[in-house]
Parts: sequence; structure tokens; C-alpha cells
Amino acid sequence: MPDLNHLLPDGSEIIHSAEAVAAAYDAMAEQLNERYSTTESLVVLTVMNGAMLPAAELISRLTMDVRMDYLHATRYHEEQGGDRLRWLAKPRANLSGEHVLIVDDILDEGFTLDGVVQHCRDAGAKAVTTAVLVKKLHDRCLPQVEADVCGLTVPDVYVFGCGMDYRGRLRHLEAIYGLNP
Repeated sequence: MPDLNHLLPDGSEIIHSAEAVAAAYDAMAEQLNERYSTTESLVVLTVMNGAMLPAAELISRLTMDVRMDYLHATRYHEEQGGDRLRWLAKPRANLSGEHVLIVDDILDEGFTLDGVVQHCRDAGAKAVTTAVLVKKLHDRCLPQVEADVCGLTVPDVYVFGCGMDYRGRLRHLEAIYGLNP
């Protein structure tokens, strides 16, 4: 693993090592393999851009047949949050009657995940499961939103690495870092 410390912004601290993240992927995949042990196929929807790396890590550990698709939905407009979901790309797969696994990088306030789950249900998915690499610990998450499978928790600070970005970069880091406020 190359030394990428020179890329880190000042004030960065490691929250979860690459080894801890890999162990989280293993544990998440074990839960998903158990949950879907009798399912013939699964549609995996990757929430772009952040879930690209977590989805790749997870599907490489799954034991059932998977069909992959992606979606790009955001509630961030010009770097400001909001509660309205903006679709940049909807899934193209037919979700009617399918078991769907939504993979995202982080569960923060839950607006994006809530909107994506509702879209899948409206499209006729037989079952929808959500998996996130990390859940941010705070009390601002929508009360109806909880990830079915979660790898790690992070404090309520700005986090990056493992798909999560710092100003559009550093998603490729294998560990999870946080910035001190």
C-alpha cells in the first residue's frame, strides 16, 4: 500500500484503518450472504459516486448471482444540503419483482437513502435492503431511515476515504479519515 499521507489535508486523523475497513466489508458480506442465502439473484444498486468502492468490495464477497446497476441521486446543490432529492441518473434495471440491494458509502441524515428506497419500492421491488459502509453518529437522521447492514460508525465530523470525498478527491483512500472541526 503506497504512502498517501502527503495528500491528507491538515487536521486529518485516521478514524478506521484499512484493516478495520476490510474487516467491516467481510462482516457486511457475511450478513448479506446469510440474508440472501435462498435468493437466486440480486440487483445491486450502487449510489454514485461515493458507493463505487464499497460496492466493489462488497460484491466481490457475495455468493449469489448479482446484476449490477447504478444510480446518481443527490440532495447537495452547490455544496449545500436540502431535503429534496435531485436525480442525475435513475437505475435502468427493471426492479419489478426483484430483490434489490442498495449500497451507499455513508448514512448521514438519510434523505438520499430514503428517496432511493422509496424509488425502488415504487418501481415494484419485491424486497429492498440497504447497506452502508459507515453511519455517522448524531441525532439529525430521519427517524424512519436505518441501514439494514452497516459496517462501521463514525463521529459527527467531516469524513473521507473509502468512497467518501474531501472536496471531490481522496475517495480512493483505503482507510477512513476525519477532519477536526
